[in-house]
Amino acid sequence: MKRITIKVGSNVLTRPDGTLDITRMSALTDQIAELHRRGLEIILVSSGAVASGRSEIHPDMELDSVAARQIFSAVGQAKLMNRYYDLFRSQGIVCGQVLTTKSSLELPLHYQNQRGCIEALLSCGVIPIVNENDTISVTELMFTDNDELSGWMAQMMSCDMLVIISNIDGVYDGDPSDASSSLISQVMPEEDSVSEYIKDEKSSFGRGGMMTKCAVARRVAQEGMPVVIANGKREDVLLRIVDGDPLLPCTRFVAASRS
Repeated sequence: MKRITIKVGSNVLTRPDGTLDITRMSALTDQIAELHRRGLEIILVSSGAVASGRSEIHPDMELDSVAARQIFSAVGQAKLMNRYYDLFRSQGIVCGQVLTTKSSLELPLHYQNQRGCIEALLSCGVIPIVNENDTISVTELMFTDNDELSGWMAQMMSCDMLVIISNIDGVYDGDPSDASSSLISQVMPEEDSVSEYIKDEKSSFGRGGMMTKCAVARRVAQEGMPVVIANGKREDVLLRIVDGDPLLPCTRFVAASRS
């Protein structure tokens, strides 16, 4: 394994009040730094900007949903990247911000430019931190959420694995809060019934939910790339995923054979 995309959701990175959970961010960046030292190329798709910005400012004026998202994103993205910069710098690692939009990635020239930029960052030992540019994205042209964006990134950059970090262990055969529900540990390429178990509930601060995560994971796995959905609050979760720890509670989407 040489290159992986890791997506971290808002509910992992933020506290209930919307402020950044620095302890959790530090634990995740420590693990990413260890993977980097092992020689893996990491592309980090990070949510948390809008939630972080929302906790920072409280506009006096009435804002429509688009304007509010743009303002919160602009303020929160700076805050988020500053924290990542400090955490990675303490590990002797340089990170770089990559903001993109779905509409730009749908244009062949922009797609090639974006891929070339990230390849150059990786070749210089830089960890790209990717997020959607909410300040210019139009609602109907936005990614469904950063789960969808991470799928695009993983495929565009020909990664060996996509890891989606959430605040639960993976996909359950019922309500995750119900003790009678069981974690689905493995989804084979030919399985199409897993989505029947999922309630379409979005996270507290993000736009996505398990329905989107599962759809992205299935699509990417069908293209020949393994996908893991796991809980970012479990100790050493990223290291255990890469090491193939069989005791880690998670949902693994087995890759289809590449034709």
